[in-house]
Amino acid sequence: MAQKRLVRLSLDRPTYAVCVLDTDTVVDLQGCAPAGCKFFEVFATSGVTVDINCNPLKRSPSGTSKWLLEPEVEMIVRMKAPSSLLNDQKVKISYLGSKSKSDQALLYLTGVQISLDADTCRNGKVKPTNGKIDKRNWTWGPHGHGAILLVNCDKDSPRSSMVDADMEKVTTCKDLKDMSLMILSIQTPKDFFARHELILHVSKFEMDKVRVFQADRKKLPSKYKMVLGPKKPSHVLSGLEGHHEVTFYVEGLAFPDADFSGLVSFTVSLMDISNLPVPGLLLFEDTVVFRVAPWIMTPNTQTPQEVYVCRFTENENFVESMTTLAKKAKCKLTICPEEENLEDIWMQDEMEFGYVQAPHKIFPVVFDSPRNRGLKDFPIKNILGPDFGYVTKESAEGLITGLDSFGNLEVSPPITVGGKNYPLGRIIIGNSCYPREQSREMLKVLQDFLFAQKVQAPVKLLSDWLYVGHVDEFLSFVPAPDGKGFRLLLASPSACYKLFEEKMKEGHGDAKILEGVKKKGNMMIKDILLDKTLREHNQYAENCIDWNREVLKQELGLSEQDIIDIPQLFRLRILSSTNELKAEALFPDMVNMLVLGKYLGIPKPFGPIINGQCCLEEKVQTLLEPLGLKCTFIDDYFTYHLRFGEIHCGTNVRRKPFPFKWWNMEP
Repeated sequence: MAQKRLVRLSLDRPTYAVCVLDTDTVVDLQGCAPAGCKFFEVFATSGVTVDINCNPLKRSPSGTSKWLLEPEVEMIVRMKAPSSLLNDQKVKISYLGSKSKSDQALLYLTGVQISLDADTCRNGKVKPTNGKIDKRNWTWGPHGHGAILLVNCDKDSPRSSMVDADMEKVTTCKDLKDMSLMILSIQTPKDFFARHELILHVSKFEMDKVRVFQADRKKLPSKYKMVLGPKKPSHVLSGLEGHHEVTFYVEGLAFPDADFSGLVSFTVSLMDISNLPVPGLLLFEDTVVFRVAPWIMTPNTQTPQEVYVCRFTENENFVESMTTLAKKAKCKLTICPEEENLEDIWMQDEMEFGYVQAPHKIFPVVFDSPRNRGLKDFPIKNILGPDFGYVTKESAEGLITGLDSFGNLEVSPPITVGGKNYPLGRIIIGNSCYPREQSREMLKVLQDFLFAQKVQAPVKLLSDWLYVGHVDEFLSFVPAPDGKGFRLLLASPSACYKLFEEKMKEGHGDAKILEGVKKKGNMMIKDILLDKTLREHNQYAENCIDWNREVLKQELGLSEQDIIDIPQLFRLRILSSTNELKAEALFPDMVNMLVLGKYLGIPKPFGPIINGQCCLEEKVQTLLEPLGLKCTFIDDYFTYHLRFGEIHCGTNVRRKPFPFKWWNMEP
């Protein structure tokens, strides 16, 4: 609702005022009332509506209406339509009951239409709200309102090496489709802007977060003028006489972050400049607020669309396995060649896929991690493009650790916790248990960014106990046809010991792990069960996983029926950068898997062979295949496992966005 404006009357001379349609003008009846006045009469021409104390004016046959003048009496006038001439409507107030004979105040009114509008109803259309919706406020939920703005972080021009948001001009018609419409509707009488001006403006604190282009009447994008943006918080509009619609295209330049809520307000102000050099007088303002769309991650339960993997000298068989798995899942496969990955094979660590969405547009956005190793140019050179966005957060905080790689960034499927819905799931990140000189933590700039998106409220887990330090080393999510629609998989030393104890009792104590890949030093089941040091290492790992288990149960609203324990053993080794003992997988870590719908690419564990079959593979199949999942065990021992990673670490997946619209949730 537009702010009311007060107009003061005079008995000595007429008063002139501008009334914007759908706004209230309060008329000061008391200020010029003669002493001893008890009543007043009101006469108004047909283009004006008058309310006295919220009651419509009832006209007598003469066109006037008589009222008792009391301190609480309030008079409001509104215009029915825009004026065709300046001052073409009139209100006359006659004061009665005083000795003076010239007790009349004249108010001449000019009606104008000024409305700044965006897609406030979130239906892909820009229409005037006519005061029915408060455009100044942005609200969440299915019944909420407020316009939405995309960060223009794709690259529509093939000639450019930058994202569109870094350019101060509109490159193509496709570029315009990434922007949100904002329309200024104006209708005024002739010569109105000889004494008035309209200014479009944005807060100086928000001007570097957005850019606004004014449409060219010839509809040539290259001619569109940037009117608001960095270092340009205001713009005086010109050439507006008569009836006009001025179209603006608005692009976001920054995602929500620690210093930016994501809300941006645009205001058009009507100024009276008739008394220059006295400063202009504010007569009216109309404001519309946008929220910048958040970056949204997609969990394993979303349909896979494209798989990414690196090719290098030693992983031809692995790439062949990925090709077969991608075909089964009907996914596109993108292979980064060795000359581009520069022997950096950790595709998961380099980037994370998500998307942005507004009512008029949706496109994927790759989030590039700050690790900046061999793959550092891959996201911006090979993925950024038309309708494929890019965002990164660089560190000014010093040393990058393993916890800043995106194997340490996961997201749960949609869940409900204590009656609160998270329809887009919750982001999961790993950190240390407490800060100390040697501890590793995810960079503050990354955490700030993830928390600021609001729609996938992050959960912090303990991951610094691991040698690499990533949450994907001990957890994964897989789709399920029942329950909550998914299962949480957790690496479990106790499940592995239980399985090996069963096999020991069955007489298979001499069966070895890692046969076929390790020539000597292969531990037998009985050796593993008798190794007290290994047992202590795994008790420590189990305690760390159990801590996370309880956090996940609480923060994701899970029960034990929602969790599947995947047999896994760890061992501790010294991390040279901190000189602390950290855990690594003793054999390929099966939880670190690739999930493509019902098809799972699981690291081949090379467990004890019993009756011609790996007992670890057999156990995992009995746990997962009843859910309709298809388990494919892939050898990654020499290519990834010995380099402290597995299949999930070496691959990445772009997935289908959620059908749920993020603005319909209540964070």
